[in-house]
Amino acid sequence: MLGIKKLYSFVLKSFLPLFVMTFFICLFIVLMQFLWRYIDDLVGKGLGVDVLGELFFYAALTMIPMALPLAILLASLMTFGNLGEHFELTAMKASGVSLIKAMRPLIVLMVLIAIGAFFFQNNVLPVAQTKMWTLLYSVRQKSPELEIPEGVFYDQIPGYNLFVESKNRDTGTLYDIMIYDISKGSDNASIILADSGRMAMMEDQSHLFLRLWQGESFENLKDANRSMRNVPYRRESFSRKDILVPFDAKFNRMDEEGMRSQYVGKNIAELRVAIDSMTTRVDSIGESYGKLVAESRYFGLPYSQTVRHDTVQVEEPIPDVALTKPMNVDSLFRGTGAGMQVNYLRAALNKANAQRQEHEFRGLVIKDERKLIRRHDIELQKKFTLSFACVIFFFIGAPLGAIIRKGGLGMPLVISVLLFIFYYIIDNTGYKMARDGKIAVTAGMWLSSAVLLPMGIFFTYKAVHDSALFNRDAYLNFFRRLIGSNQARHLEMKEVTMTDVEVAKAIDDLAQLRMAANRMLDDNPVRPRYDRYWLSGYNRNELRSLRERLEITVEYLSNSKDKLVINKLMDFPILRSLWLYHPTNYKPAAWAAIILFPIGLPVYFIGLRQLRILRDEIKKIISVADQLTPLIENPTYDE
Repeated sequence: MLGIKKLYSFVLKSFLPLFVMTFFICLFIVLMQFLWRYIDDLVGKGLGVDVLGELFFYAALTMIPMALPLAILLASLMTFGNLGEHFELTAMKASGVSLIKAMRPLIVLMVLIAIGAFFFQNNVLPVAQTKMWTLLYSVRQKSPELEIPEGVFYDQIPGYNLFVESKNRDTGTLYDIMIYDISKGSDNASIILADSGRMAMMEDQSHLFLRLWQGESFENLKDANRSMRNVPYRRESFSRKDILVPFDAKFNRMDEEGMRSQYVGKNIAELRVAIDSMTTRVDSIGESYGKLVAESRYFGLPYSQTVRHDTVQVEEPIPDVALTKPMNVDSLFRGTGAGMQVNYLRAALNKANAQRQEHEFRGLVIKDERKLIRRHDIELQKKFTLSFACVIFFFIGAPLGAIIRKGGLGMPLVISVLLFIFYYIIDNTGYKMARDGKIAVTAGMWLSSAVLLPMGIFFTYKAVHDSALFNRDAYLNFFRRLIGSNQARHLEMKEVTMTDVEVAKAIDDLAQLRMAANRMLDDNPVRPRYDRYWLSGYNRNELRSLRERLEITVEYLSNSKDKLVINKLMDFPILRSLWLYHPTNYKPAAWAAIILFPIGLPVYFIGLRQLRILRDEIKKIISVADQLTPLIENPTYDE
């Protein structure tokens, strides 16, 4: 028991440093992705280090759900890859410790991480997302840092366009200044020209102070007399002029309550309450819309009428008019002029368009409400999918590491990135389909987990049973059995033989071999039809029997002391049992290939070629057997 505890401690010590390292590496990578995405909103705003640090801190918390599964996958791959590469897994198995037992402490750790991830998603992430998006929107609305370029118009001051030909960076003096003041509208624009000037920010950072020297100003006075055709203007020359321009350079934080009420800022309980309330509201809106549609039929004609029963008035629906014969619509136009007919048609068309637009508007309202419900439901499902993804990625990474037995950052990193890209594509596809309402939200958000779970089970099963999943020779043998490759037979003279070759028995064995080969040729057609090829193909049992008889005959005759016999035995081909000789024994699959004719046609043509090669090999067996018979009857060596 003490040894097992030491083993658990050893596995945990091997995993935890790698997990911490890969987690921060993955978090840094996804944080850089966030930076590249919003770099345009951050550059040129004059933000302080405290604001940027706060924004990146909340962004890092928001990116944990993306970095955590990748870190678990990479760390588990590296851990068990290192154990396999240094034969530590082999030593564990030789000591009677199975792979599952070696994984047991990490399984417990993954369960704890999954539970922590759930509480993080439910309690921490909504607060982090609220603060991050509020801060990001505040940064977007902040005015850019004032940096006047040379030779181009600068339009980042609201209501003003500023042109500076050149400037002295040491003294801050601007030369050849042109200012367009359009703060009162383009019809009341004013222009200021100055030889030089200086610019400074007021202490409250709410106004920009400009002092200009040696210039002129032109002001449009259209508001003075709107009835005048010629617009007057005012011209002013100055040696020094001071201008105060409103320019808010302060960083103003938005209120978090607006973002807190969105789906990104709610926990599970709040999301469920919001979904229930919105669903009730949508149902009531749909019910009211349905009632309006039912009561406003026939282009606004009344749906009900007031009927008096004794002293009581009640509303009763107007019964539909039963038509005994088709209505002659053209009779409505009789006795009217062409203008009235056009008016009738135009009025009917306008009513139809008005009702169509009204129904479309109501449909859009319902569509927006349902989309908002789906977004809340998506956020609710995310609270659970992260925890499940952590466990799945561990059961993918740990068995894969035990199978490939490669540690370090090379092979594990490549496999991890490929698997995570595969997971991200499926997860993003399911998310978009759920967001757009093409599939149910639960199905879309759990799509990636449903795809990766069988992979985790498969890899774990293969690793526990020491399957050669990434053994190149195993795949080469598979394809060799699938399409085959010609193999040459190699025999050598035996210095010592335990059994002497009897001529009578050898002749009889060769005769039996020829008979079996001829029977194989007679029982199977040269070019089978398409349907027969899929339904029966070549008889594999008969082929197996022929191959066994051939190998037994060759093994017996290889005891011969005649070199000519040994050389001739090497002319016997090595029969292969290829998949293409009879593609399937499963009748429904064969009939499916027959019905889906174009799909099975390439296999049929390749199979015909392999069958032709097989017939040539069988004929070769008959020919070599005929040539061996006289050599055995008349040996060339001395008795």
